[in-house]
Amino acid sequence: MSSGEDRIRVLIVDDIPETRENLKKMLYFESDMEVVGTASTGEEAIELAKQVRPHVVLMDINMPGVDGIAASEAITRAVPYAQVVMMSVQSEADYLRRSMLAGARDFLTKPFTMDDLVATVRRVYQLHAKPAAQAPSAQPVAPQAVDHQPESLGRVILVYSPKGGVGCTTIAVNLATMMLELEPESRVALVDASLQFGDVGVLLNLRATRSIVNLADNLEEMDRELLESALLTDDRSGLRVLLAPPKPEMAEFVTAEAMKQITELMRRAFDYVVIDLGKRLQDLELLLFDMADQVILLIAPTLPSIKDARNFFEIMDALEYGVGKTLLVLNQSDAGAGITARAIENHLRHEVFAEIPRDDRIVLHSVNHGIPYVLIPNLDRRHPLMEQTRVLTERVLGAFAEMVEEKGEQPPERPLRRLFR
Repeated sequence: MSSGEDRIRVLIVDDIPETRENLKKMLYFESDMEVVGTASTGEEAIELAKQVRPHVVLMDINMPGVDGIAASEAITRAVPYAQVVMMSVQSEADYLRRSMLAGARDFLTKPFTMDDLVATVRRVYQLHAKPAAQAPSAQPVAPQAVDHQPESLGRVILVYSPKGGVGCTTIAVNLATMMLELEPESRVALVDASLQFGDVGVLLNLRATRSIVNLADNLEEMDRELLESALLTDDRSGLRVLLAPPKPEMAEFVTAEAMKQITELMRRAFDYVVIDLGKRLQDLELLLFDMADQVILLIAPTLPSIKDARNFFEIMDALEYGVGKTLLVLNQSDAGAGITARAIENHLRHEVFAEIPRDDRIVLHSVNHGIPYVLIPNLDRRHPLMEQTRVLTERVLGAFAEMVEEKGEQPPERPLRRLFR
């Protein structure tokens, strides 16, 4: 049992008595938590927060009088280390945006489970409230003080195909997972940058409680703590994941400038950042190509896929990228398809960096069960799909080891829009 001083102090704010009581019951048996007060209005919550000094505030967004947004803004000013978790039956983009701008650290969509509630309270406390709570009289630490320390930048790997249906998300998920297996001491993150219809969360069976929108709406305040609060963790592999927006219309919140700042922060926080990119090719995507250390161009053994790859290489030539930046990977390789890797090399005049064999049974099992196929229990490590994914990962890691870089030199700025005028 935790002592009173060690417990997470929670304030519950909701205008419905039954909801307040249910939340108290959910937290009652958690030995590291203590409900220090409940409030039924925003005005009451502000005054009570000043008195009880909570670590975490569970705040309903829709209340008469002073609503949850206004109350959250007032509380975060009066009690800087109090971290707000917004609660609402609605999860529309506007609610999420307004909550984060008001200072909320997380968002729970009603109804939520006790496990979701408890995990969220612990997470925001551990990431944000705890350091300040240990010294409540101290001034808040400058958000990006940690970023001023000398540090090496991580590698950014884009997984991309101009043709849909060739397995980009599957390869990105398994590549990032295999990286952690081969280099368990490394910090590896996976970003779903297919902003309108991203499926990384589905392939990892992650509930989309947070996404890249949480960062894009708070660029001025973005630091490693905010980044950490937006990331999810795949418990099986330990992979850190930044999901795409939960709804297609929310993709517009993530501008090219936002993506640039997010990627720069992530490469300071991780050794490897694997980005699953959507198939479109506009300013945001071209900016990521500029920032990437390696681009894995994924193709299938079909004529349309090969044609699109040829057009892609022409664009890369126009952007004056080096030959070694793009790695051509043949996915769904099948001897019965009639198009071999050698034929593709001759046609595109680019070496096939790796071949991933086709195995519909295993891949479908992986996708439908929300588990990377490299983690499927009892799957023979010598299985061709497993072996070749390992080979691809080893070659990507090896390519980084062999790269010769000029220290301190940033990628050149390019007029991205010129290609589409």
